Amino acid sequence: MVKILAVLQNSIAAKAGIHGGDVLVSVNSHPINDVLDYRFYLTDTSVSLSLSRGDKPYTVHLNKGEYDDIGLEFETPLMDKKHSCQNRCVFCFIDQLPKGMRESLYFKDDDDRLSFLHGNYVTLTNLKREDVERLITMRISPVNVSVHTTNPELRVKMMKNKHAGEVLSYLRLLSDAGIDLCTQIVLCKGLNDKKELDRTMRDLVTYYPALRSCAIVPVGLTKHRQNLYPLEAFTPEECKEVIKQVNAFGDECLQKYGTRLFFCADELYVRAGLPLPGEEYYEEYPQIENGVGMLTSLQTEFSLELDYLDEYLPTAKLPRTVSIATGAAAYEHILALSQALSARVPDLTVHVYRIKNDFFGESVTVAGLLTGQDVKAQLQGKPLGEELLFPAVMLRSDGDVFLDDMTPEELSKALGVPVRPTESDGADLIRGLLGIH
Repeated sequence: MVKILAVLQNSIAAKAGIHGGDVLVSVNSHPINDVLDYRFYLTDTSVSLSLSRGDKPYTVHLNKGEYDDIGLEFETPLMDKKHSCQNRCVFCFIDQLPKGMRESLYFKDDDDRLSFLHGNYVTLTNLKREDVERLITMRISPVNVSVHTTNPELRVKMMKNKHAGEVLSYLRLLSDAGIDLCTQIVLCKGLNDKKELDRTMRDLVTYYPALRSCAIVPVGLTKHRQNLYPLEAFTPEECKEVIKQVNAFGDECLQKYGTRLFFCADELYVRAGLPLPGEEYYEEYPQIENGVGMLTSLQTEFSLELDYLDEYLPTAKLPRTVSIATGAAAYEHILALSQALSARVPDLTVHVYRIKNDFFGESVTVAGLLTGQDVKAQLQGKPLGEELLFPAVMLRSDGDVFLDDMTPEELSKALGVPVRPTESDGADLIRGLLGIH
């Protein structure tokens, strides 16, 4: 049972007499414990809701469209508390955070409901057999799984959870039931790479066609790893070897199944100093949210939008000087795109700045882990023009603060120019560079 926070005005629920503060007990006799129960059982076109108001139970019967929202609001999107992670992974990024950051950043979630709602990856260690069977019954698909390794003993060692190996059996339950699997491997030097990586890829491919894709992502290491498991970053040559290994197996899959299935994150290519693959390599970008093909997608979209530049120019704020702050990983690519636009628009001057991650350490190169204080410290006194652009991924999902709780407004005041987040697509970058709002 879950407490109803509010009822939308003029909604189906409001017209049925349901009030905020009432408790939803069941839908069509099915107990409601969280958002999965609620959404699944509410798809019936004829529903009977059991509720209580104070100590008085009551029932409401509704006729509705299959996917109609009846207008109930709850205290949290999950209608329950988040499930926290029960692992102590040797590569956990949260364990590498410095002290003094906002409390929410230290919460480790491992929640299958968040996988359904937001695409989060789960390790399966929080699930019991009946939880997996519920996912199957509800046809929750895809399920995003952090696999890391299919070697049960190694998985226990890497995740420091005695159940980490045995829950790998859930992958077969899900795949046999036709539930799609999107997977990832956080690659750690000397642990799950080389022969172990080969084993994991060959084990995972046995779940095809349920296996939809797998991202191979290098472990992120900050300078705050005191008293943690000793891990080393991959050298450029080692990154090249990883890419070669993954692509060789991807070629096998492409020939056999018509899809590569296994993709290396952009960060591996950047570290290796290798050019990024073309758009056709990434197929339909199944792992773009995992940093796989993000830079290629941006380049492709940007180039396509340049063909329609004449449609942008009438509303452009020209002449214009603008600046961009980005991480080391994307710097060369953003610089090339900016130069391509400047070459077509003589009245546009763009300064692109590579921001070194002093907060977490120079080995962290992705823009999404840059802080406002690093941008502020490194750009003070630099020519910034009329506006500073930065990737929107540097802000939390609400778009209001950087990782260090600095607000865009505070950064703007410190640097003396307006600041503007831009999304990871070519059209938004062009609009930002040309001053189009």
